[in-house]
Amino acid sequence: MQCLGAEYLVSAEKTPGQREWRPQIYRKCTDTAWLVLFFLFWTGLVFIMGYSVVAGAAGRLLFGYDSFGNVCGKRNSPVEGAPLSGQDMTLKKHVFFMNACDLEVKDRWLGPTALCVSSCPEKQLDTLEELQLFADINGSFLCVYSLNSFNYTQSPNADTLCPRLPVPPSKPFPLFNRCIPQTPECYSLYASVLINDADALHRILSGIMAGRDTILGLCVFTFALSLAMMLTFRFISTLLVHIIISLVILGLLFVCGVLWWLYYDYTNDLSTELDTERENMKCMLAFAIITTVVTVVLLVLIFTLRKRMKSTVELLRITNQAISSCLSLLFQPLWTFATLVFFWVLWVAVLLSLGTAGTAQVMEGGQVEYKPLSGIRFMWWYHLIGLVWTSEFVLACQRMTTAGAVTACYFNRNQNDPPAHPILSSLSVLFCYHQGTVAKGSFLITVTRIPRVILMHVYNTLKDPHGAWSRGAFRCSSYCGLPCLARHLHHLNQNAYTAAVINGTDFCTSAKDADKIMSKNSSHLTSVNCSGNFVIFLGKVLVVCFTVFGGLMAFNYNRALQLWAIPLLLVAFFAYLVAHSFLSVFETVLDTLFLCLAVDLETNDGSPEKPYFMHPEFLSFVKRTNNFNNTRSQEHKDALPNEEGTELRPIVR
Repeated sequence: MQCLGAEYLVSAEKTPGQREWRPQIYRKCTDTAWLVLFFLFWTGLVFIMGYSVVAGAAGRLLFGYDSFGNVCGKRNSPVEGAPLSGQDMTLKKHVFFMNACDLEVKDRWLGPTALCVSSCPEKQLDTLEELQLFADINGSFLCVYSLNSFNYTQSPNADTLCPRLPVPPSKPFPLFNRCIPQTPECYSLYASVLINDADALHRILSGIMAGRDTILGLCVFTFALSLAMMLTFRFISTLLVHIIISLVILGLLFVCGVLWWLYYDYTNDLSTELDTERENMKCMLAFAIITTVVTVVLLVLIFTLRKRMKSTVELLRITNQAISSCLSLLFQPLWTFATLVFFWVLWVAVLLSLGTAGTAQVMEGGQVEYKPLSGIRFMWWYHLIGLVWTSEFVLACQRMTTAGAVTACYFNRNQNDPPAHPILSSLSVLFCYHQGTVAKGSFLITVTRIPRVILMHVYNTLKDPHGAWSRGAFRCSSYCGLPCLARHLHHLNQNAYTAAVINGTDFCTSAKDADKIMSKNSSHLTSVNCSGNFVIFLGKVLVVCFTVFGGLMAFNYNRALQLWAIPLLLVAFFAYLVAHSFLSVFETVLDTLFLCLAVDLETNDGSPEKPYFMHPEFLSFVKRTNNFNNTRSQEHKDALPNEEGTELRPIVR
């Protein structure tokens, strides 16, 4: 399939040795099948969204509801067969259980009658007269709606229509906006029945809703911290790099210590009776172990790369110089962040609808309960895949747009006349020709990220010739195809997007091309590039550390009635994505510069007839880093010369 577009080629000019970029007439639309697959996946996702919104009622989880099908704090529609449904509960925003000290679950439904009230009784009410006085003063009616307040003391049915006396004092809590009893006996029974008998999905959703304000606050904090970190890298220096590394070390150690302390506090708390508390304790142990392992690994890497900080800082300065030629690159993370926030809000809203999807079922006494739709509720895995794939797709679009703009600026002979609107040009190429490439790449890179790291580590370990066991295991793995699998997985990285921009090829072909030409590059330059990417990664880790620490302090405050470990994990995931969307600009520019450098070295030799495209300062850095003049001829002595010098050849296949 051929599409009208623009591909950058080098054309000869009248002046010898001077070449410029000009558009080509045709460009191929790549990975069209994956674009169709992504479209079909999103079609299913939209269907689930629509059905869950129609069948679900996130308002029941957000605001709470009574035993008669009324959502508190809203105007309700009547349910057929339930005479007390369809009432206006705009001013009644709290859920009150008539017998909070005697809760029980019958066939998954709470036995005591729940009512929507305007306020919770903060003092104990011992008689019906006190109930009537409380209703008259506060406008909060604690008996069934069919009984008027002036009949509380006169009706013979008051014993069944009003709460059991005495009514314990209670306070509102965000968990379904329920009135939580404050006496120790009632509180323990109430919490154990209400929470332990709820399924895991509802406990997770209730934890998200109970901490929704904290989650939003942490997201805003992450945005501000990521923006500050991006400005820090914009004006990077050796001192700032050492400050970032010191803060990362302190942050990791501090978060690790807090997690172990919280786990110790949970294990020594004799009052731990709720399922949520036990689940939080297990999650704290898992978080503490994972954080400890990550801390140890990062500390070892920091110690190993400490001697390369000077060259790393210089490389980051060259990266900032490339960004200065196209300052609009710094605004790329803003639209990425806005897109991700919109999608995340939509994703959470649909998740809440999935958790509350159900049909109204009228029971005896005119009470209403909602029967869960088992089929739709178990589609959360599809929804989770949509979260990861779509988030990676948006980030990949940013990376490919940035790579296209940097490539256009790199391969520009006239430094005084930069390309016009490189971001817009790169966006047009992305949306017209490479949507399928981004869809395929975002899926494959995400799926193979962890297996790729593990297999490459195993392969490099077994490849070590020392030891008879290693040689034997390596031969066995060779027969099993491990080297071939590791080699193919090694191709799948972010450089494929840059190669696709240069060559106009599909993702897999671009990945192979990028890996092949980067393998010809000097190992010294590759190690410096890895050092720069590692420092940028430490910036992301710093943002996540501060966000997780803030989440630990905030969520731990109300840990008894909510499963807050899952919201904390979501906050950490979102914090990393936000930090990645901001700092990946520097990472993408750095990787693109090195890939363009490899293409430049493959195409040109630095002679007056074929000069390099790279900036003089970048060329000076390359020479100092790798003894460029001595190694250049050895690395490229077998390269075919570009005799005509009229075209930048595609990356070698």
